[in-house]
Amino acid sequence: MLGLEYFTFADKWSPLFLAFMLVLTAVYFLIVGPLSSRFEGSAPVSAGRKVLFVSGMAAYYLAQGGPIELLGHMMFSFHMISMALSYLVAVPLIILGIPVWLWRAFDRVNPFRKLGFLARPIVSAVVFNGLFSFYHIPVVHDFVMLNFTVHRIYFLILFITSMLMWWAILNPIPEKDKSSGLMKMAYIFLNMVLLTPACALIIFSSHPMYATFSDPAVWAKAMGYCVSDTSTLLTSFSGPQDFGYLDPLIDQRVGGIIMKFFQEIIFASMLAYVFFHWYKRENKEDDPLPGDIPPGNLNQA
Repeated sequence: MLGLEYFTFADKWSPLFLAFMLVLTAVYFLIVGPLSSRFEGSAPVSAGRKVLFVSGMAAYYLAQGGPIELLGHMMFSFHMISMALSYLVAVPLIILGIPVWLWRAFDRVNPFRKLGFLARPIVSAVVFNGLFSFYHIPVVHDFVMLNFTVHRIYFLILFITSMLMWWAILNPIPEKDKSSGLMKMAYIFLNMVLLTPACALIIFSSHPMYATFSDPAVWAKAMGYCVSDTSTLLTSFSGPQDFGYLDPLIDQRVGGIIMKFFQEIIFASMLAYVFFHWYKRENKEDDPLPGDIPPGNLNQA
């Protein structure tokens, strides 16, 4: 399917990265399970929260180590699916999957406290979307794809800045969450706007922009990031077009549309989530619940 049959199990599933993600997931279950009593204020973690964490880890693994990662080196549309899963799907699921008491424990020993300004809403939005857009400038993208150490470092930085961006929206520590619902909704709109120019550039380009998806020699070198042996690639295949189901330019445009679609759907869902919780909190604060005793009648109770 899509040419995956021509690659080995290791090429498609990245066993070392899979093992790493499984170890991290096992550590999570140890901490929220048998070791939870060692953390101040710990409480049982719901099955739903655990499902969120595992789903986030699975999405990140598929995007950065599974078949989607391999396909993302052959088709730009899958590259954008990988980026969307990594930074717009996996990250918020992981944040929501970690219990509040564990976030509080981390906050008490946070070694990056002095860099807290990076978590400010506008700063984190500009930094993440700026780095994401900068990465998709053709010369930058091709350089990163061909230099594997730079690739790993850049993607790690994108993951961290994505965490900061989502933290401003989802902040799971109530006492640290200073933003109102209206501020969060404005912040979400800002994120939607900031990514639009990069997507528009990709969608409306009149020619294929990335050599890694159009030049066979450059593509073969870039494939070294996820394929153990690239020496026979150009003898077996003429280039990435052998795997693509679309013309390179159409594939590029589809990739830009996919990213914008993912962004719109996810941030629209976040708008609904933030509005619901803001509305719920405002009504809880303004309207006494049935059976509440007014402050003036406390002495009579």
